Amino acid sequence: MKIVILGAGGRLGAALRREYQARFAVLGLDHAQLDLVDGARVRATLRSLQFDILINCAAFTNVDLCETEREQAFRINAEAPRVLAEICRQQNAKLIHFSTDYIFDGEKREPYTEEDKARPISVYAESKRAGEENVLAMEDRHLVVRVSWVFGPDRPSFVDAMIKRAREGAQVDAVADKFSAPTYTRDIAQMLPTLFENQAARGLLHFANSGACSWQEYAQHALDCCHSLGVLLQAKTVGALKLSEMKNWVARRPVYTVLATDKYSALTGASPRSWRDAVADYVKSFYANK
Repeated sequence: MKIVILGAGGRLGAALRREYQARFAVLGLDHAQLDLVDGARVRATLRSLQFDILINCAAFTNVDLCETEREQAFRINAEAPRVLAEICRQQNAKLIHFSTDYIFDGEKREPYTEEDKARPISVYAESKRAGEENVLAMEDRHLVVRVSWVFGPDRPSFVDAMIKRAREGAQVDAVADKFSAPTYTRDIAQMLPTLFENQAARGLLHFANSGACSWQEYAQHALDCCHSLGVLLQAKTVGALKLSEMKNWVARRPVYTVLATDKYSALTGASPRSWRDAVADYVKSFYANK
């Protein structure tokens, strides 16, 4: 099987390339090698390649910057996925496009399913939802995978920032009234091949580590894991902040975006491990004895 990964220099794309390079014929293209803004180059590059699956991990993910660079956000997050879907249809390939929990407004208080209506509340979310729609309108064999709070070793994320702060000082705070579920790139990489040739794996699909937490709970668990493994930190506890206190944020963020993964379990017969186990695994693998 031949796989092309776009956004291979990012947190998720790098994890997928590392996981698959020994099992499949993989070509990873990072932003410098293929900028999704350049539609003509995207078409020329991908049409010159032979592949069975195209995985798009590339996106304009700076939520606040999207508010002032709307045109760029839609070019990368909405128009580029449409072009990719067109190319895959022409080459009889499957497109797996990654999207986000942010397409929901966060008003619900139980996990969002694939059937729940998307209600974006930021430019970033609007552009990502438009990208979903463009992919889904093109070919019903394509798959849009929504993920949440993605973390992994290839690019620092929230959990790494919290551990860094705890190493440098005794005061660490995080938002306590915003909820979702962390999702480990290693877990995404390990589950995705079960969907490559599954004819039922199409349309929308949610994947996240199981459970739910606030950013404060997430950070506290990471610090607890560090302490249990002997990782030297100055801070032991994470203080609580309110979402309303984040005055430097430009874009609105949804309060609750936990993703239901029942559809994934029905497709594969497997269930994602808990976010606590995933975070503990990550801390052990990349922070213990360092």
